[in-house]
Amino acid sequence: MSLRLLLVEDDRELCATLRSALMLEGYEVITAASLSEASAIYIQTQVDGEYKTQAFDLILLDLGLPDGDGSEFLNRLRRRQNMPVIIVSARETDGQKIQLLDAGADDYLVKPFSVGELLARIRVAMRHRGAHLRPAITRYEYADVYVDLVSHKVSKKGKAVHLTPTEFHLLARLVRSAGQVVSHRHLLVDVWGQEYSDHTHYLRLYMGQLRAKLERNPARPEFLLTEPGIGYRVLDNTCAE
Repeated sequence: MSLRLLLVEDDRELCATLRSALMLEGYEVITAASLSEASAIYIQTQVDGEYKTQAFDLILLDLGLPDGDGSEFLNRLRRRQNMPVIIVSARETDGQKIQLLDAGADDYLVKPFSVGELLARIRVAMRHRGAHLRPAITRYEYADVYVDLVSHKVSKKGKAVHLTPTEFHLLARLVRSAGQVVSHRHLLVDVWGQEYSDHTHYLRLYMGQLRAKLERNPARPEFLLTEPGIGYRVLDNTCAE
């Protein structure tokens, strides 16, 4: 199951790290660095003056934002919708946690935290809403190829294989959905961005590069497979986290 997340975080480095990790999970991640930006993204004004909210499956919300406290956004959100909200904050007092949980937060994660813990908390929050997500896939093996998404390492016959950032993100997106076909559009949006959704030549180019580096015979791929007219998939031979 693919989720659409809103990440509200003003720490640029942490935001980039979380966004990258979540995108590797196959999630669509929209980011905001302030209360005003989050509100502008979440609430769109229609031509007739009525308000329409954007569709998100879950919100990750920092508290200490440049133009106010994240709790303000939580309070406004809860007057409209009941989607899962996970607080991510450096504040760790029990009183603060209790107050926000009582105000409608689904969970409270204290910084610093591991990506693995965050992903587990997301799975729990979604499970409470009736959506069951499979555990994160972190490793993939096929024949003499080994992929470790956590350490960003790829090897073939025991030797490290250098992938460009784009090659790695494309491979990781396929590994996260091992055994399933991922459409051309989903791959383009998840790896390159919404504005590249029609650039299928990018996929042909980078899949060719991945096959040249990882397949025994790039002309006859064994695990980086094409589904004609639909997309690509890797064989399901994975290890869960």
